[in-house]
Amino acid sequence: MRKKEILQTEESIALVKKHFTEKLCNALNLYPISSPMIVNEGTGINDDLNGIERPVSFPVKFLNNNRGVVVHSLAKWKRIRLKELELSTHEGILTDMRALRPDEDSSPIHSIYVDQWDWELKIDETNRTLSYLKNIVRKIYQTLLDTEQKVWETYGIAPTLPKIISFIHSEQLLQLYPTLSPKEREHAIAKEYGAVFIIGIGNKLSDGKPHDSRSSDYDDWSSTTEDGYAGLNGDLLVWNETLNSSLELSSMGIRVDKKALQHQLTITDSLDKQNLFYHSLLLQNELPLSIGGGLGQSRICMFLLKKKHIGEVQASIWPDSVRQQALEKGINLL
Repeated sequence: MRKKEILQTEESIALVKKHFTEKLCNALNLYPISSPMIVNEGTGINDDLNGIERPVSFPVKFLNNNRGVVVHSLAKWKRIRLKELELSTHEGILTDMRALRPDEDSSPIHSIYVDQWDWELKIDETNRTLSYLKNIVRKIYQTLLDTEQKVWETYGIAPTLPKIISFIHSEQLLQLYPTLSPKEREHAIAKEYGAVFIIGIGNKLSDGKPHDSRSSDYDDWSSTTEDGYAGLNGDLLVWNETLNSSLELSSMGIRVDKKALQHQLTITDSLDKQNLFYHSLLLQNELPLSIGGGLGQSRICMFLLKKKHIGEVQASIWPDSVRQQALEKGINLL
C-alpha cells in the first residue's frame, strides 16, 4: 500500500511541475533554459540570502584549486544570462534550479535541498513601478490557480485558494498587528486573506527593523513607490490548511538599477562588493533592467497535493527523529 501511495505521489508531482512550467512560460513570455548548480567563488554571482548562511564550497582541481560554490539561488546569475542571450524587452527565462542551503533548520516546510522555478524577465525603465510588480504577481497567481484546478480535475483534491490575491505593504502589516512578530503577522494576514503578497521586504519599518532581511544586490527594497512606501519586491504567501499556518511560495521583485544598488550597498555597509564581477557590470549599466524571483517547486507541490511534510514531495536528508515521527504518523518521506 505504501509503495502504491508513493508512486501516486510521484506521478502527481510530475503533473504539477509540468503544468505549472507550461502555464508560467506562457503567462510571462519565458524561455526554458539550462542553469548551473555551481558558480565560481568570489564573483558576487551567488545569492547571499540573509548574509549569514554558509554556501557549500570546494576546491576545483582543474581550476588550480580555485573554489566552486553550490548556489543558494540564481537571482544574480539570471540577469547576466539575460544580457548574454540578448533577449528583447518583456522576454525572459525560466530555469529548473537546484541548490543547497545547509544552514536551513529542519521543519515540515524546510529542507537543505532547494528546488525552484527561477525566472527573470527583461523590462524597461517605465516598468519599475509598484503597479507593474502587482501585475506580474497576479499573472503568477493565476498560474497557481490554473494548476490547482488541474490537480482537482485529475486527482479530486478540492481547491482552497481564493480567486484573487491580496496585497499589503510590510509597514501596513506592522501597523495592523503591532504586537506580533513578523512571522506571526504573516500567519495572521495569510489566514485572513488566503493568499497575500507582502510588499517591501528588506527596508527598515517604523519600528526600526525590516520585516525580514534581504540581500542588498538583487531586489530593489529601498526605492519609494507610488503608494509612498519603500520597496519594489515582496513575498507571496498562502494559507496552508493542512499545517494550519502560512506558507511562503515565492520571493520576487523588480531588481536594483545602478542607483538602487549603490544606495542599498551603502545602507547595508556593503560597498566592498562593488568591485565584484556582477556588481561591476551593474554599476557600469551593462546589465538589463529586470524583474524576477523564485517559486518553490516542492512547496507548491506540497501545498497543492495537501501534504504534511516537504519530504513527501522531495528526496532529501532528515534527522532520524524526523523519519521516525513521519513513520509513526503514516507520512511517506521520499
